[in-house]
Amino acid sequence: MGRGKVELKRIENKINRQVTFAKRRNGLLKKAYELSVLCDAEIALLIFSNRGKLYEFCSSPSGMAKTVDKYRKYSYATMDPNQSAKDLQDKYQDYLKLKSRVEILQHSQRHLLGEELAEMDVNELEQLERQVDASLRQIRSTKARTMLDQLSDLKTKEEMLLETNRDLRRKLDESDAALTQSFWGGSAAEHSQQQHQQQQQQHQQQQGMSSYQSNPPIQEAGFFKPLQGNVALQISHYNHSPAAVTNASNSATTSQNVNGFFPGWMV
Repeated sequence: MGRGKVELKRIENKINRQVTFAKRRNGLLKKAYELSVLCDAEIALLIFSNRGKLYEFCSSPSGMAKTVDKYRKYSYATMDPNQSAKDLQDKYQDYLKLKSRVEILQHSQRHLLGEELAEMDVNELEQLERQVDASLRQIRSTKARTMLDQLSDLKTKEEMLLETNRDLRRKLDESDAALTQSFWGGSAAEHSQQQHQQQQQQHQQQQGMSSYQSNPPIQEAGFFKPLQGNVALQISHYNHSPAAVTNASNSATTSQNVNGFFPGWMV
């Protein structure tokens, strides 16, 4: 059963329209290729989708540009000679206008650069001076605005850097304070411990001195011994001569000085 005849009108469904466009585009490109091969014809085919996408086919090995130029030459050759001459004249007039405009701009540029000023009169020179002054004011204004913008940016960056510097300095001070506190806390503990040890040593020394004063040491062995018995009896053992009495008193004094005490009978 053959396919029915398709009504030629715009397909309303967007998806169906895209599918139909793709199928028929491929078929058209295939037919153009077959026609160029079978009939040795020069074919240039241009297709634009509704979104503006380009699809092209050209059978010429030189490309699409040469075929289009060939088409333009053929179109201009088939035009009316009077219309062609009029178009050429209009184009020549446009060319002259553009040429004169370019020359004026070149002269103005040379004048602004300070060249070819001898041919200008006073009025033209004053006009050129006003133009240059206006240009300079505009340039200076733009320069000042640009410098102010840069200065504002630099001030903003400076404030940010100062704030960062303050934060870092505050953190450094806090760290130094913590280290100092920990150091002095340990030093104070060691100092107090040393003072306590010194106090204990002084207390022990004082106790030793008090015990030494209350109970002085006695030298039992050695060359000196404490006096025993009554000193008067020892003195009576010697002769009653003055020399004997003197010797006895000297020996008693020496022994008393060594033992660290003075008897009550010595006056």
